[in-house]
Amino acid sequence: MRLVKFSVVIPVLLTSVFAGAAMSQAQTAATQAAAPAAADVPVDFVIGAGDVLGVLFWREAEVSGDVTVRPDGRISLPVVGVMQAAGLRPEALQEQIQVAAGKFFTAPSVTVVVRTINSRKVFVTGRVTTPGSHPLVAPLTVMQAISLSGGLTEYADAKNITVLRTENGQSRLFKFNYKDVARGKALEQNIQLLPGDTVVVP
Repeated sequence: MRLVKFSVVIPVLLTSVFAGAAMSQAQTAATQAAAPAAADVPVDFVIGAGDVLGVLFWREAEVSGDVTVRPDGRISLPVVGVMQAAGLRPEALQEQIQVAAGKFFTAPSVTVVVRTINSRKVFVTGRVTTPGSHPLVAPLTVMQAISLSGGLTEYADAKNITVLRTENGQSRLFKFNYKDVARGKALEQNIQLLPGDTVVVP
C-alpha cells in the first residue's frame, strides 16, 4: 500500500512542479511582451520633437516611464522636472538626467531608450499615388521615397522632380529625372534624403 501511495504522489508533485515552471515562463514572456521595444536608432540620430523616449531609473520604478518630446523640445520627468531633450543624442540626455537626478536620489543610474522615432521624416508631395510623410529610420533615396508613395501618377512630370532641403537656414534644390534614373542613367541624382527633405513631383 505504501508503494502505491508513493507512486501516486510522485506524478502529482511532478505535475505541480511542471505547471509552476510553465506558469513562471508564461508570466516572464507576458512581462517581456508588455515592455515597449527600443527603436532601431540611426548612427546620426539626435532627439527631436515627437520622439518617444523611455527614461529608466534603476530601482526607482515610480519615476521611470516613457515620455514624448514636446514641440518645444523638452520633456517632463517626475521629481526631476523639465529638461531640454531635442538636439541631443540619447547618451548625452542620459548623462544630463543622471546629473539632475543626483539632487534627489543617491547615486542614481539612468538609462534613456528611444522607443519611437517620430521626428525624422521626409515628405513626398504632388503627383504621386499617396502623398504624405515617411519616417526616416534607415537610408532612403529619392526613388525609394517615390516608391513608398505608390509611384508616379499618370500625368506626373517625371523629368522635372525636385528635392527641397533646408541646411543652416538656407534652402537648396536638387533636380531628379525619374526616367533617367529608372534607365540606369545619371544615378548621382538619386541622392539619399535627409530629415525634413521634401520631394516635389509636378
